[in-house]
Amino acid sequence: MTSAAGSPPGIADLATEDIARSEVYGFLATLLAAPPDRDLLTQLAALPGDEETRLGRAIAEIAADAGATDPRAAEVEFTRLFIGLGRGELLPFASHYLTGNLHDKPLARLRSDMSTLGIARAAGVPEPEDHIASICEMMAGQITGAYGVVEPLKKQKAFFVAHLAPWAPRFFADLEKADNARLYAGIGTLGLAFMEIEAEAFDL
Repeated sequence: MTSAAGSPPGIADLATEDIARSEVYGFLATLLAAPPDRDLLTQLAALPGDEETRLGRAIAEIAADAGATDPRAAEVEFTRLFIGLGRGELLPFASHYLTGNLHDKPLARLRSDMSTLGIARAAGVPEPEDHIASICEMMAGQITGAYGVVEPLKKQKAFFVAHLAPWAPRFFADLEKADNARLYAGIGTLGLAFMEIEAEAFDL
């Protein structure tokens, strides 16, 4: 959903925990941008969750639900949650959660920070850039250097505090409990737990 001005330097030198962080952000971005197809559902069903951690339990839930979901059901669920007839059950945009409107000041602030970081909106993407999938993708790209440079932790924190912390936990909590969420309930659980882990880690 975004594009870069530079070339990624690669992730070979990243710490293991940063690779894991980027993978969770990328995972959330992929699933919140579009419904999973058959291949992705098969991959989700094979995910190795565990009962020892919040993330592990959420992943186990997603795996179990993916194994019982076909692509058509996933598409219907995604549409009811995020698209609907006119609008879905949830509006996954920072502006909506923070102001009650779309295309508001949170989007303008995000676009300013995107310009500073060399991040551009990808061609052909109709949604505003403050969609939760786009912002998760931007976080992943800053960690891995997808936008030309691996951003230092201080800049990652500033971006997280500005563009995810004020609203993403509420969005994921809403998704976890949404009437139309089945497969996506586990994604809400995962996203909420991950946002809390990131916030705690940035405060260390």
